[in-house]
Amino acid sequence: MQAGRMLAAKIVPKYRDENCAILALNDGGVMVGAQIASQLKCIIMLMLSEDIVLPREPDALAGITSGGDFAYNSQLSTGEIEEYTSEYFGLIEQEKRTTMHDLNRLVSKGSVANRDLLKGQIIILVSDGLKSAFSLDLALAYLKTIDMKKLIIATPIASVKAVDRMHIAGDELYCLSVVEDFISTDHYYDKRDIPEHDEIINMLKNLIEMWK
Repeated sequence: MQAGRMLAAKIVPKYRDENCAILALNDGGVMVGAQIASQLKCIIMLMLSEDIVLPREPDALAGITSGGDFAYNSQLSTGEIEEYTSEYFGLIEQEKRTTMHDLNRLVSKGSVANRDLLKGQIIILVSDGLKSAFSLDLALAYLKTIDMKKLIIATPIASVKAVDRMHIAGDELYCLSVVEDFISTDHYYDKRDIPEHDEIINMLKNLIEMWK
């Protein structure tokens, strides 16, 4: 919440009178983004996504959003992706189906991203921390068909690689701290005041009803 207030202090004065919509990339992003949304008096939504991880591999091969948008992990080379997709094609397709089933179950609870509410808006992507550009790539896949005024990316902390991607992907970016050797998002917070996921969803419902 403190991180969100710090970002809001930078973003709100410039966009107070604009039509904005906040798209949080995770539950922590909702907590950060809610501080900005409350001051901008704009909607805030959560983009649900899941990683697709192959056996014995530490990093995700790809990810998929609740809208069915699919993106490979940009940290992997083209050769690595081709090798994995050739060897594990059947498993990847099964994981896609299973993951979409799980995401649809979560979507049924409501208050997740809605493309119709994002059209024509200044979209502010918010995360509580970006170790890599992977979640950004998923968000960009989700947003590619949306006609928006501007894309702003905001996060309290990010790795150098993530910031490089933010510069390419966004029209404007806000990052409080760039970390060279990023350990984990949790590591950089004295207090991780994130409620359970169901509480996050209820909070989103209240905010969406207030501002939509």
